[in-house]
Amino acid sequence: MSNLHTLSVAEITTGLANKDFSSLEMTTHLLGRIDTLNKDLNSFITVTAEQALEQAKAADALRAGGDTRALLGVPMAHKDNLCTQGVLTTCGSKMLYNFVSPYNATLVDNVANAGFISLGKLNMDEFAMGSDNEKSYYGAVHNPWDLSHVPGGSSGGSAAAVAASLVPVATGSDTGGSIRQPASFCGITGIKPTYGRVSRYGMIAYASSFDQAGSFGKSALDCAYLLQAMSGYDAKDSTSIAKDVPDWVTEIHASRVADKPLAGLKIGVPTEYFGAGLNDEVSSTVKAALAQYEALGATLVDIHLTSPEITLATYYLLAPAEASSNLSRFDGVRFGYRCDNPKDLQDLYTRSRSEGFGAEVQRRIIMGTYALSAGYFDAYYVKAQKVRRLIAEDFAKAFADCDVIATPTAPTTAYQIGASLTPSEIYMGDVYTIGVNLAGLPAISHPIGFDKQGLPVGLQLIGNHWQEGKLLSVTDAYQQVTDFHKAAPSIG
Repeated sequence: MSNLHTLSVAEITTGLANKDFSSLEMTTHLLGRIDTLNKDLNSFITVTAEQALEQAKAADALRAGGDTRALLGVPMAHKDNLCTQGVLTTCGSKMLYNFVSPYNATLVDNVANAGFISLGKLNMDEFAMGSDNEKSYYGAVHNPWDLSHVPGGSSGGSAAAVAASLVPVATGSDTGGSIRQPASFCGITGIKPTYGRVSRYGMIAYASSFDQAGSFGKSALDCAYLLQAMSGYDAKDSTSIAKDVPDWVTEIHASRVADKPLAGLKIGVPTEYFGAGLNDEVSSTVKAALAQYEALGATLVDIHLTSPEITLATYYLLAPAEASSNLSRFDGVRFGYRCDNPKDLQDLYTRSRSEGFGAEVQRRIIMGTYALSAGYFDAYYVKAQKVRRLIAEDFAKAFADCDVIATPTAPTTAYQIGASLTPSEIYMGDVYTIGVNLAGLPAISHPIGFDKQGLPVGLQLIGNHWQEGKLLSVTDAYQQVTDFHKAAPSIG
């Protein structure tokens, strides 16, 4: 079959169960696409072809022996900040150019135990610090819809790989929008779950109180299959929450009823997210999507949230502060990059870090160190923590009046690679997504149309804590009556 790359996860599981094709055939087909297209996309840092083919053969043998796991033999790929035993794990940085992890991240084990086969490690902004995937030591990732444009970041490799049908699903991580914004730029679906839903053990930290892994797929149903496998309590992660993982796939199928599947659902629309800075085409496309939600039975409710500019400023005080602490372990002594011929210990530290870290990582370390310094700790860091609490309270008040919140995912569509943007202009790309991470809430982005250049536009839906199932089902209801998630770029 020449169209194996076009199949959804549900179609792959059905085809494998019915013996329409084997896992080996599917894996071989996708590895061929990666070999052909990755030189243009640069979405993979490491392709584990030999390992994947062995796993595919083993999956076929297990299935022939009576193993009934639905996801057995389904291919996927991991963002390269997730530790994978025996496989290069670079975090998109020169600092970890030679780091082969001695263990698996918990979610990597969870996904493998569900039956998924990993085809490799996906490109990303260095240490997940970036919104365009131009900050990778391994080069920029290109958007499959227009190779001259960025895919978003920091999980740009994951989004580009799924959009180009190199893999049906992929993992990502989201610290301030790093799943949702690239999902929007690449015209696919991406979900960031509630903080604590997915173990962070083995995920290389950027900002520990923000980081959360999630899933990419063409549709909400595809995302549900992977997120369900990833999730669950982990005693090795002190921020993991002991909460049962619902069967989101079953919930989605059960919700596909009636002409008005969203009757009774209240969607909050925050006026603060539709002001200055929002591109006109994005605004009109989002409003058309909200009208479609009304046609499905939902009611739109005006709500108020903290100004996105305030959430952005709060994030860029707190996240770099955590990063400056987390990245202090990369010193040229224990693992990773080490400068040549250091004169003394001070020179070893200084040159290993200045040579091993890229400009954006160094910028955020300096910002964070400044915010944590003795003379400014109370004025900046402590105040930002107080504002973070107020932001969370504003979300709680909003959810008293609505079930989910809808906003644009990003203020623009994807911009050109190499565009002359200042760091602050790039940071504005996450202005609508960052509040979710400050409050630890789940959120999803799904495609809702295209601008005049043919670049995708995404809508963000935000749920209350532990409401991933509602977000997935609401998104699926929209995707049952629209085809934007089925659109494919012409590449390949």
